[in-house]
Amino acid sequence: MGKAQVGIVMGSDSDLPVMQAAADILQQFNISIELTIVSAHRTPLRMIEYAATAQERGLKVIIAGAGGAAHLPGMIASITILPVIGVPIKSSNSIDGWDSILSILQMPNGVPVATVALNAAKNAGILAAQIMGLYNKETSAALHVYKTLMQEEVLDKVETLKGKFANYYDK
Repeated sequence: MGKAQVGIVMGSDSDLPVMQAAADILQQFNISIELTIVSAHRTPLRMIEYAATAQERGLKVIIAGAGGAAHLPGMIASITILPVIGVPIKSSNSIDGWDSILSILQMPNGVPVATVALNAAKNAGILAAQIMGLYNKETSAALHVYKTLMQEEVLDKVETLKGKFANYYDK
């Protein structure tokens, strides 16, 4: 796949079960990734180096997942000009995920972080692919196919439902 285009970082290896979905969907779109652990609180210098060198390493987008206080996405966004997508994660020390959601969502003006739903790393991966698709025709085409397949899946389910409940539909 070549040089990584999207960085996926998480505050702890306990976040991997959630963040794996971003890696999986990006690989489905043939977008090369790098995946690592970067803790805003336990390895702040590593976080600074990661964010400060991301663009020169060839990254175009960073997906950052974090639970609890969830400072990682915002801190990375404060260091780099690359788009950062935050994934709030419901962790063992979380208040039903609300602390993570609000920590990532409520960024001050000038330091934007695109924020997806709680544990929605797959959506973060799709959003990163959409950003990449603006500059890559193959990625754009793959996204169109993906969206078409999703639409067809729903329409198939509509027909199945109609078959099961035909008496509720006009003839």
